[in-house]
Amino acid sequence: MSKSTCELILLATSDLHGFILPRSYADQREVGYGLARVSSIIKQLRQDHPYTLLIDNGDCLQGTPLTYYHAKVNSKRPNPVIACMNKLRYDAAVLGNHEFNYGLPYLQQAVDASAFPWLSANTLDETTGQPLFREPYIIKQLDNGLRVGILGLTTSYVPHWELPQHIAGIQFEDPIETAKHWVAHLREVKACDIVIVSYHGGFERDIEHGNATEPLTGENIGYALCEQVGGIDVLITGHQHRAIADCFINGVCIVQPAAEGRFLGKVTLQLEKSDKRWQLIQCQSELIEAAIYEPDSDIERLVAEDEALTQAWLDLPLGYVDGDMLITSPADARLTEHPFIEFVNKLQMHVSGADISCTALFDNETPGFPSQVTMRHIVTNYIYPNTLRVIQLAGRDIRAALEKTAEYFRLDDRGNVVVSEAFNHPKPQHYNYDMWEGIDYTLDISKAIGRRVVQLERHGEPLADDQLYEVVMNNYRAGGGGNYEMLQDKPIVKDISVTMVELIASYIQAQQHIEASVNNNWRVTNGAVT
Repeated sequence: MSKSTCELILLATSDLHGFILPRSYADQREVGYGLARVSSIIKQLRQDHPYTLLIDNGDCLQGTPLTYYHAKVNSKRPNPVIACMNKLRYDAAVLGNHEFNYGLPYLQQAVDASAFPWLSANTLDETTGQPLFREPYIIKQLDNGLRVGILGLTTSYVPHWELPQHIAGIQFEDPIETAKHWVAHLREVKACDIVIVSYHGGFERDIEHGNATEPLTGENIGYALCEQVGGIDVLITGHQHRAIADCFINGVCIVQPAAEGRFLGKVTLQLEKSDKRWQLIQCQSELIEAAIYEPDSDIERLVAEDEALTQAWLDLPLGYVDGDMLITSPADARLTEHPFIEFVNKLQMHVSGADISCTALFDNETPGFPSQVTMRHIVTNYIYPNTLRVIQLAGRDIRAALEKTAEYFRLDDRGNVVVSEAFNHPKPQHYNYDMWEGIDYTLDISKAIGRRVVQLERHGEPLADDQLYEVVMNNYRAGGGGNYEMLQDKPIVKDISVTMVELIASYIQAQQHIEASVNNNWRVTNGAVT
């Protein structure tokens, strides 16, 4: 008996974060990523392969000035990200944690405007117990009879980061238990030949050896999905912004296409039909780099007007810096107090009324402020839509948080303070190193982890373990984000619902001049006598 064969191409984007055009919002230079470049890859592959599916794995609606401008300044216009995804004929999208950043009404508008379904089987409406947008999965049946089930899952850790009002009435269930139910349903009830799980989350273990790579909090459970849920053929992952392909876990083909449209994930599935059922014969994942493709002019034209409006808004002048607030070395800015960090902490204290503050330098691209500050400089430096929260901490909690932040460093062979490997791999986590204001402290990196806070004072007196203090920080950290468990579930003194971008812009506009200064209230040392 002759056998029929089929080649199915699965294409995946993840963590686009609103990056459409291949230009930097900081300085307008050309960059080698963005959905416009990815679009050119998609078009070419569709020409070459008749059976092609396209899935977005979450975190597409937030992350650039373009998306911020649409969400916070001019949301009556059609959503530019959704317009591009509709143009590209996505088959489905999965809810990422950042989809909730601008609130449920904004997310609902995006879903309503989408020509494709949004999937998340474990994100439930508390009232009905059903998936938030009614779609736990979709089934694509090709003209040759092949049935492909696509199940969407979202990291259940969202409540640890997101503002409560943005996820009111939503319940985030365990992705593993959810997957067990729905994968079996797709296989046994819906008779799917292939089951693809698209999970907005990453891997908690080393892919090759299975060793734990982070605290097992439940934020990332990709490895466990492959081990504990039978019947998955392909697992699309994200959230960690890693570039992962050409590997398997427990027989499951996996892919993670980094972030910002730097890669397109491609999975090639070879199938053979025998006894009226299709069987998977071979599966291979790979990443296609966007930088080698020219941007798609159709996508560029589609967002041209929104981009022009955003650029005009970005160039609005707000005020001036007296002194130097530029960051020339991000490493130095984390080792020695920098005027930009001092400004952010003092602004947080000013708007909240708290006496103690902490903040982070989010990445190594943060440029600081030039002499004249525009909206472009603010959104380039403060890249997340964070709000502020004042929580009540005991002295022991503050010490524990400082010990956690001190794990960011290690000593190299020459005794120099450098970044720990865990904060660079498997992905950069510079945003999990905090710098504090309102206390005086010293971190000695020559000491063992957990014993590095060698000085911790306030107004010249040691912090008492039992004394309570009001501390302001962004909502991500206040929820324990970044494995700061000592900050979780603390009494909330005040929630400030205005985003930091708006707070910074309003403050600079009101003051007109801000001063670049430091008070040197903290230091990092390698233990050498100075």
